[in-house]
Amino acid sequence: MSPEDLDPAVVAVLAKVSVTPADVAECAPLAGGTYNSLLRLALRDGRRWVVKRPPSAGPGSALRYEHDLLRGETEFYHAARHVPGVPLPHPVHTDVGGTPPAVSCLVMTELPGTPWHEADASLTAGERTRLRRDLGTAVARLHSVTGPEFGYPARPFGPPPADWRSAFTAMTDAVLDDAEHYGAELPLPAARIRDLLAEAGDVLTDVTRPALVHFDLWQGNLLLDGEAGARTLSGVIDAERMFWGDPVAEFVSLALFDDIEHDDAFLTGYAAGGGEVTFTDSVRLRLHLYRCYLYLIMLVEAVPRRYPPEQLAWTRRHVGKHLTASLDAVASALAGRR
Repeated sequence: MSPEDLDPAVVAVLAKVSVTPADVAECAPLAGGTYNSLLRLALRDGRRWVVKRPPSAGPGSALRYEHDLLRGETEFYHAARHVPGVPLPHPVHTDVGGTPPAVSCLVMTELPGTPWHEADASLTAGERTRLRRDLGTAVARLHSVTGPEFGYPARPFGPPPADWRSAFTAMTDAVLDDAEHYGAELPLPAARIRDLLAEAGDVLTDVTRPALVHFDLWQGNLLLDGEAGARTLSGVIDAERMFWGDPVAEFVSLALFDDIEHDDAFLTGYAAGGGEVTFTDSVRLRLHLYRCYLYLIMLVEAVPRRYPPEQLAWTRRHVGKHLTASLDAVASALAGRR
């Protein structure tokens, strides 16, 4: 697209940082986002930015937790800006508007590199091990940041909860409400899932510090840069799903549909970065709870996003299978405690 074709709303935001369409050499939409829209800008002075805006869909088309997601992403980058060795975008400008006020636009620096999942097939085994170790160190450093309260910064469910158990219960209750609202297909009735997760909720009292959690660290949100054989982790991006909570929750997307306990390279790097994790019964049960939450989101969001039939069928089959396994694991752990 031509700079002259920029959306007037984007032009207005750029004006606030003294940039006009004439200052833009190139602009193009970015693919890959599943909620917010992304626009890449190359300025004539060499700066490269990404402009991120919420979708234009009306009320009722999003999940409850998705309220003002850009507020969380902005908070993530500001909170982690002094963390050493973690390549993050730098917020250039945040625009707030609407009633009630919400972050309507985030302008940030663009990071170099290719999404990990696009480069993964070309990595050698040794290179992949080194990168997973480096990722572990970076994640541990992010987890050292402590937040002001538990939960999502935008407070989509009301006043901040007093503890992590209350915060996570509100999170799971909301996505189950969404499941009923949208008529999402779940492997068990929403009421049964709600009861099961609530019964296991006492294990969440083991979490007493609201750590910085990205919660979407699959390979698509990790950038690699450099020559083959010497690639480096060049970006940790798309922090819109972040919350303040249990750092153990991070391990779900880091080992999506798998088990982080099998990732020796990551865990070695995590320990080197100051992260502490021992896979106790409490940690394993909490991991199952967080898997349930992520898989529920993946199943429910497919409805308002109107996945095409083939993608919808795959999601229900594949994600549903993993949700069932995680729910069974929660039930088994509870049975073992009775």
